[in-house]
Amino acid sequence: MAIDLVTSLPTYISPEEHKNISASTPASFADIPPVLRHKEENVSVTLDPPLPGFSSEDGANGALYVIESALVFLSSTGRGFQVDYPSITLHAISRAEAGPSIYCQLDEPAEADAPADEDEDASSMRELVIIPKNLSSLEPIFESLSFCASLHPDPNDEDEMDDDDDAFVDPGEFDTFNGNVDQELSEVGKVRGDFLNNNRFNPY
Repeated sequence: MAIDLVTSLPTYISPEEHKNISASTPASFADIPPVLRHKEENVSVTLDPPLPGFSSEDGANGALYVIESALVFLSSTGRGFQVDYPSITLHAISRAEAGPSIYCQLDEPAEADAPADEDEDASSMRELVIIPKNLSSLEPIFESLSFCASLHPDPNDEDEMDDDDDAFVDPGEFDTFNGNVDQELSEVGKVRGDFLNNNRFNPY
C-alpha cells in the first residue's frame, strides 16, 4: 500500500546530526538514520478518497515531517499516515481558489480482487492536499519534498533514464514552472503537457 496508518514517527536525525556522524567515519553509512529535511507544525490535510481509519478530525491539525525515507503526517489526535516517495507521482504548489496548498497525487496498487475491466487509473489514484497555517512554508515544504523524492526514483523508469544525462539533477537546480496555470511543478512529478496547455489541471 502506498500510504500506511501510523501512530508514531520513524527514526530520523537532523541535518546537523547527519553531518557529525558522517564526519566521524561510521562503520557503515547505510546504518545512518534518514535525515529530517523539514518539519512543519499546524498543518491540516485532506485525502480523497478518504483513508480508512483516518478521520477528518485527524486531518484537522498536526505536524508534517518531510523525512528522506518517507513523508509523514502525525495528527494532534495521535493518529497519522506515512507515504512512500515512489508512490507520489505528482507534487505541486497549488494556487487554487480554495487557497494555497501542496497538492499530491498518490499512485496506489490496484486491489487484487478488483474487476479486470475496472478503470485502473481512477481506482488507484488518491489525492493528498497539505495546508500549512503558515503559508510562507509552502516553498520550503515543496523544495524538501522535491529533494526527498529525487532520492527515490521510480524503478519502473530506470530503462527510460539509461540514456538520459539529465535524469538526475542537483536539488538546488529545480526550475520554477512559469506557465499559464497557477501551478509550480517539480522535476520529479510533471503532468502531461496537454493538461497544462489546455488548462485542464485543476484538482479543485
